[in-house]
Amino acid sequence: MSPRRTVTSRSQEPRVRFAEELKALREKRGDSLRQLSEKLGWDFSLFGKMENGHTLGGADVVQALDQYFGADRFLVALWELALGDQTQYKPQYRTFFQLEAEALSMWHFGLNSVPGVLQTREYAAEVLAAGGMQGEELARHVEARINRGAMLVAEDAPRFRTILYESVLRLRLRDEKVWREQLEHLLDMSERPNVTVQVLPFSVGPFAMMNTDVMFLQPADGRSVAYTENDLRGEIIVEASQIERLQSAYDAMRDMALSPARSRQFIVAMLEEAECDPST
Repeated sequence: MSPRRTVTSRSQEPRVRFAEELKALREKRGDSLRQLSEKLGWDFSLFGKMENGHTLGGADVVQALDQYFGADRFLVALWELALGDQTQYKPQYRTFFQLEAEALSMWHFGLNSVPGVLQTREYAAEVLAAGGMQGEELARHVEARINRGAMLVAEDAPRFRTILYESVLRLRLRDEKVWREQLEHLLDMSERPNVTVQVLPFSVGPFAMMNTDVMFLQPADGRSVAYTENDLRGEIIVEASQIERLQSAYDAMRDMALSPARSRQFIVAMLEEAECDPST
């Protein structure tokens, strides 16, 4: 029998309702956070953060909690609603996330950092913290990036191509281990049939988009949408002539970039250099 649903207001934000239902289910079972940790194998602090609304947790932990409480996927459904709630973000980001979720294919150029959908949790945390985020806001945005990245390993995963300027890969983080793990993750993801990673080396000289990151998205209706971003602003572009100019510049960079195979070799060489560097 499924547990009795706790009574909460449906006007609550999805994140708040998920957190409160999770806490109510645990308290009804009579478990402390530490007891729950011992039974399910995750650190008790994670459950505390989930109940406080500081993080949503990943799909694996939510599924385990749902099964443990006998919630008949009720908890999973609440988690999915909370995960899809973009009201906490600025309008242009909410629109972009929706387009990203519907896209059949995506083409990205990264000038400053690894694209969010290919970031490890630790890399995302360090990069976002460097931009001034901290506390609950930082935890929320890191979780959002990790959950967005899950789309690339789903059964119906979109095709994804990223061209990364060499500086993206050479920008070492404060924690060398995090930097190496991010490079290893790029290598692993580049082996997936739906993911292509290319490196644009310094040796190509000046190129068209030297000040802008860009993502092209193609939803099922066939129209193309572009999202450009720099340090000051992000902008969604739908006007055909502007997209055509951006696409032309992107195609030129793709022609100059290393092939996928050579790009993997490039990343492997960087990892080998790091292992030989006595300062790491």
